[in-house]
Amino acid sequence: MTPLLSPEQSPDANNPSRPQTGVSAYLDRLGLDPATVDPPDLPTLRRLQHAHVTTVPFETLAITGDPYGTRTGEGVDLSLPHLYEKIVERRRGGYCFELNGLFYRLLDEVGYEADRVAARVVSDGALRTPANHHAIVVELDQRYLVDVGTGPPMIRRPLPLRGATRTDEAGIAWHVTESDRSDATYQAEYRRHDNAWTPRYVFDDVPRPLHYFAAANDYLQSAPESPFTGEPYIGLSTEEGYRTLSADTLTEISQTDERKRTVTGDAWHATLKREFGLHYEQPRQRK
Repeated sequence: MTPLLSPEQSPDANNPSRPQTGVSAYLDRLGLDPATVDPPDLPTLRRLQHAHVTTVPFETLAITGDPYGTRTGEGVDLSLPHLYEKIVERRRGGYCFELNGLFYRLLDEVGYEADRVAARVVSDGALRTPANHHAIVVELDQRYLVDVGTGPPMIRRPLPLRGATRTDEAGIAWHVTESDRSDATYQAEYRRHDNAWTPRYVFDDVPRPLHYFAAANDYLQSAPESPFTGEPYIGLSTEEGYRTLSADTLTEISQTDERKRTVTGDAWHATLKREFGLHYEQPRQRK
């Protein structure tokens, strides 16, 4: 198993000023004490997933660039060192291939038996590009779908593949059902209040390597028809709902309320920092 950071970056017990290990720095990014992630059980998995979706935003700035500046998107690189540098060290977010791509490695390193799996997002009742979503399946007392890489509403806790419904703090119910499609085994669905169930994506639980998603990643970050190549989109779960930011609108949604506010120019950058914790600085040059 390749560590998140190379051995020479691991701390020296006699020199605490040296950098944290990859795992401890990642947990610090999530606001978690390493002591709270042992043992690797279901309550710990819930804490990890909840911390991730309320701390690390879903964001597409690497694709779209700055809507109020000259900075263009740097592109999405799925190599693990780049994902670690972006999400942990620069405290950025990303989209599914990035967020679940790195989160899988964290789960692996803290002791979970996990698989990367391919999913296909359902939008407006239609399926989009094959393998256009990276999800995770974790084996515990049973198999669970784990996902920190969807746009809002985010999945805040592990979902049993057996179909039990879980309702989150935002009042959104989630479950996994069997898919009626010949090319997928399962379907993740959600609903608000007593509305009808809405499909989020279909998937199977066949293990996939990270490079399996390379073609879909290349397409989604470059094709004009991709949902990610238009205006920027940033999303983050809150304790009672979630907030999103487009090129000109901040939206905040809770169980009982929805508020929208126009934000542009300097106010947009200030909102990005204040509400999503994103410092959209120029990326460091690699040596």
